[in-house]
Amino acid sequence: MAQVNWRTINIDALDPESSTNFDLSTLTPGIQPVATEDVQTLSGQVKQLLRGGDSEGALKGALENPPYGADDKGKDIHLQTVTEILQSIRQTDMTPMLQRIYSSEGGPELCDVLMKYLYKGMASTTPTSSKPTPKQMTPQPTGFSQMQSRSTGESQGHAMSVLLSWHEKLVEIAGPGSIVRVMSDRRKV
Repeated sequence: MAQVNWRTINIDALDPESSTNFDLSTLTPGIQPVATEDVQTLSGQVKQLLRGGDSEGALKGALENPPYGADDKGKDIHLQTVTEILQSIRQTDMTPMLQRIYSSEGGPELCDVLMKYLYKGMASTTPTSSKPTPKQMTPQPTGFSQMQSRSTGESQGHAMSVLLSWHEKLVEIAGPGSIVRVMSDRRKV
């Protein structure tokens, strides 16, 4: 009998309940591909609701149809749309709106999708624009030049403050379970 090095045997392969014998693709739900044009169309429809004064309808419309199967460009377009909607809603309207959304049919799922967009917006370097604007020099009457990139930094800071405000209100309404569900969900917005 040949010498067997027992330390090199993969015992997980012998266990039928092991994760190595489990098809991990079953954990990820099937996601249909979404064209960027479809995301742009949805964005236009949602922005039309927003311009019409129905900010709650615009937010629900954006959250009901997250483009999980879109490419990065499509996902960025949808993120910008959601961020624009969130920035247009006054802080005093946030809690009542979230309570109505949460108590509606499918509300907890919509709140989880909103939490995904909040985290993605916080993680992106420029949540309000896809490209940073180049710094421009403007001559001053004193003869010195002044950098003009401050406004983009302020808009990014404003967007972050809006996202953090929404996060605070959403955790109050949906609870910390929403954070756990978002972190464990394999579908990315």
